[in-house]
Parts: sequence; structure tokens; C-alpha cells
Amino acid sequence: MDKQNFRSQDFRGYKQSIISKIDEDLARTGSKTSCGEYLRCYWHPVALTSEVSETPKEIRILGEDLVIFKTTMGNIGLVHKACPHRRASMVYGKTEDKGIRCCYHGWLFSPNGEILETPGEDPDSKSATKIRETFKLGAYPVIEFNGLVFSYLGPMDKIPEFPQYDAFEIPGNTSSPYRINYNCNWIQVLDAIMDPVHTSFLHGQSSGIQFSEGFAEVGEIEFYERGIQYLGCNTRRIDDNVWIRVNELILPNFTQAGAAFAADGTKSKYFGRSSFTRWVVPVDDHHCVALAWANFGERGDPIEYNNQEGFEKIEAGEIANRTLLEQQKSPGDAEAVEGMGSISTHKGEHLMPTDQGVMIYRRRIRKLSKDLEEGKDPPQPQIKKGEIVRTNGQDTVLRAPKRNKNDKEFVKSICSSVMKMQFDLENMPLKERDSAIINNLHKMEERGNFDGL
Repeated sequence: MDKQNFRSQDFRGYKQSIISKIDEDLARTGSKTSCGEYLRCYWHPVALTSEVSETPKEIRILGEDLVIFKTTMGNIGLVHKACPHRRASMVYGKTEDKGIRCCYHGWLFSPNGEILETPGEDPDSKSATKIRETFKLGAYPVIEFNGLVFSYLGPMDKIPEFPQYDAFEIPGNTSSPYRINYNCNWIQVLDAIMDPVHTSFLHGQSSGIQFSEGFAEVGEIEFYERGIQYLGCNTRRIDDNVWIRVNELILPNFTQAGAAFAADGTKSKYFGRSSFTRWVVPVDDHHCVALAWANFGERGDPIEYNNQEGFEKIEAGEIANRTLLEQQKSPGDAEAVEGMGSISTHKGEHLMPTDQGVMIYRRRIRKLSKDLEEGKDPPQPQIKKGEIVRTNGQDTVLRAPKRNKNDKEFVKSICSSVMKMQFDLENMPLKERDSAIINNLHKMEERGNFDGL
């Protein structure tokens, strides 16, 4: 082929060789960055309870090097890695009843960072008395809950109530804590939850069937913005059934979806709950971690997936630690998001209508981060103190044969009716809400009336 023929084909590599910029407002999460300060307004899981022991463990969260430990009395502490005396690492500290003792000079710190002892110094000297009274090792409050350790890394005069979600206690469910590490920026992982169309391709076509055959169907996409809750619905036609799968994000990083393996759209299902209850937490700008519970039972996933391999498949569609060839043949979420680079060059994206969920939640985080810089605190998941936050991540499958009209519009209308019904029951007492939703779905299906009750 001669030079002229190459020119006629309009190769654009050279024209587009300039590397696009990253989205600094979202990708940077260290201390004093716009998004980093926003994230520090919330509680985040930072470790599995099973990882915390009397042997100190080094962790990194939001770009900070920290040490987590358990005293010999069973109290958990989360402190800065560097001892304030001579900067020795507290990961080599020795845990005791009252706290952790630095290996270098024996200073003893309580879990809240208080300096309890400076044994190499005269305890009655002015300098020793002053340091104990005026200085502390940097420390953060922690709450251990159901196998996860949560912490608040923001200013203590702004500490919020620890949020309780309805998904924490679903009757009949078995929930198992897990962690999955990602070698990329947190936004790349979080984006996937507001991208319901990706499940049809990555998990159903590109890589073969990773969950069930129904995932390969490309459904009708709808998005809902409700305060700081964002819902992305992929509603699929499976023969005579309509399968409504709802992905959920509650800012800044709480995520749920439908079941991974328990639903395929072939049989009726009423308000099945999420395969995971999950947070995507920045480790630093180039790494993040999913800390979560995998949910098993009648309304979750099959109990046979309650193991490490099952957690990995539920989280990403494939197991971790595969060869490059295996990853290329069957990429999962990890390959998709890590393949963008450790920080995606977001400015080079070409967003489309199916990316609406990604666009609206990113825009909201930017706005809330900007508001915080101007002195306005961001909203918390619970609107009223002490309330349990209602969630909507789910699977519903209803028998709804095609009618003599535009089936796509019919399918979309079913999704709209189901979601409106759920929202209308939002303020019901928690113990009654799930039953009411399930009963209403039964009635919709029995009557063949999907325009509401």
C-alpha cells in the first residue's frame, strides 16, 4: 500500500497523541485537597476486624500512613505511623493494656493518642509534663461493627453520627466481611456502580457469562437522583419476564446492587437485596480498597459463594491473581478499571447518554466539595438523627408478557412504576416497608397492572 492510500484512511494517532489530563477535583484525595477534605466528613471502613490484632498493622487511608492495633484489653486504636518523639514507626510498637508503646524510647500512647508515659525522661520535669499535657500522637476514632472497622478522619468538632443502613440487618441473610484491593484511583471503581449498562457487556458478552445469561441482555437504562442517593436501573426483557436490577450509590462511597448469581430474569423475584453492602475507600491517589459485606440467603446470593473466591467473583466477576492471558480472555471489573491506568485521564473521555449516572454523581461531589470550601457542611446519609437509612439496591423479576405496543416503553414503564412504589413507601416503619414492597409487587404481577396500585 502506497503513502497516499494510508493518508486517505485518516489515521489520527499523531493528532490525538497528547495525553489528556486527570480530573484533579475528584482524583486527588490527600489531606487539604478539595475531595480529600470532603471525604473526611464521613465514616469509612478502614480494615477488617480479622486484620486487627495485638500486633500493629500498617495501613494507608486517604493518603495517610497509619497504624491500627488492638490493646491487650481489646480496644482498637488507629494512630499516625510516626511517633511524635523521634518519628520511629509505631508498626514496631508493643501493645499493652492501656495502649501502644513506641519501640525506640518507650513512650506509651492511649488509643486516642494521649501520651501516658515518657519513661526515659524525669516524669516531673517541666518538659515531660508539658509534652504530656499539650501534645498527642495523631489518632482517629474507630467503631467496630459486624467484622468491619470504621473510622472518621475529619475534624472532631464536625464528627457525624455513625450511619445505620437498613441493609445492615436483613432477616435471614448471612453477611460476611471482605476486602478487595484495586491498583487504581477510587473514582474508577466507584464509577462502575453508576454504569449499569457495563454489566451487559463486561459480565455478559465481552468475557462470556460471568454471572447469568440474563446479564448479557442490554436493557432499558434509567437514573434517579434523590438527595445524595443515586440509582441506576437496567431493566431487561427476558422472555415473558421483566427484570429490574437497581444499582445504588449513597454519597460519598456506599454502594449496593442486585444479586450477582441468584437472579437471571427467568423466574419471579420480589425485592431481592444486594449481593454486597460496600464502600470504595481511597488508599491514596493510585490505589483504593473495597471493604464490604457479601450477602447470602433467600434475598441475597447462594450460600455456596460464601468464601474468598466467591467474594472475588461477586465483587469483580472474576477471581483475583490470574495470569495476564487469563485476564485478557475474561476481563472482570478489576481489569476494566485498572486498565485505565492508576489515575484515569478523565478529560479524554467522551461521555454518552448511558453515562448520565456517572456524570450526575461526579458533578454532585464536585459541588459538595466546593460548598465545603465555602463553609457549608455536606449532607449525611441520614436526614434525621438516629434514623435508619432506607436503601433501594435490589433485583425484581415480574412476569409481564409483551403487549401490542412498543415493548421498550412498556419495559421502562414497569421500572418506573416499581421505583415510584418503593419511593412512596420510603417513610414506612422499617419492619413493614420490605413486606409492603413485596406484597405490592405480587399484586402488580397478579393483576398484570404495572401502572401503579
